[in-house]
Amino acid sequence: MKQIALDIGLALAPSFSNFFAGPNLAALQHLQLWAAGKVRSPVPTYLWGEAGSGKSHLLKATAEALREQGALVGWLDAGQAEPPEFDERWAAVLMDDCHLYTAVQQHAAFNWFVNALASSDGQPRCVLAAGALPPADLKLREDLRSRLGWGHVFELHALTDAERRAVLRQQADARGVFLSDEVMDFILSRFTRDLASLSQLLDQLDGYSLQTQRAITIPLIKSMLETP
Repeated sequence: MKQIALDIGLALAPSFSNFFAGPNLAALQHLQLWAAGKVRSPVPTYLWGEAGSGKSHLLKATAEALREQGALVGWLDAGQAEPPEFDERWAAVLMDDCHLYTAVQQHAAFNWFVNALASSDGQPRCVLAAGALPPADLKLREDLRSRLGWGHVFELHALTDAERRAVLRQQADARGVFLSDEVMDFILSRFTRDLASLSQLLDQLDGYSLQTQRAITIPLIKSMLETP
């Protein structure tokens, strides 16, 4: 059945605290220590896994944790047609969706990688990257591909339906909202199933339920979707 991607406003900013680790606990703990400076080193970290496994969430959570410490970071993803030059003020460089990089982006990523590890002030910058494939399978220039696979590599796994249900139930309980099994089945079969989108949906359902003074049911969800 076709799933619906909702445009329901700004998502909660990705953070370590709102990442449900499930089978990806080792990667989460590594990045928490990494962002805290406890395992900070020139050895890069690469995350890979299927869509919805949490790669971008963890990269953005790491970037936010560093910014909260007052650090500047370089960010590169496949949507940046003209990447900026490497900036010596960056404390780290983060590169998302590496498997989609164009030749221009690959050139920039390699330049960032080299400069991060050989900065003029003698302080190596950290490199964190993510892609849909393991390093050996990336269709990238060899010098970049080999560097991405040089350090810590973590495979991320998407949550199972049971784990998604557990997260939704936990978030609903925290809001004082009851979701029946029927409603849960409806949501998981008809809406985009990544946790960020599901959390946004729950926020909107909670607000609409309060506004209309109705319990969250399938008819209420359909009514909300039909409301301009």
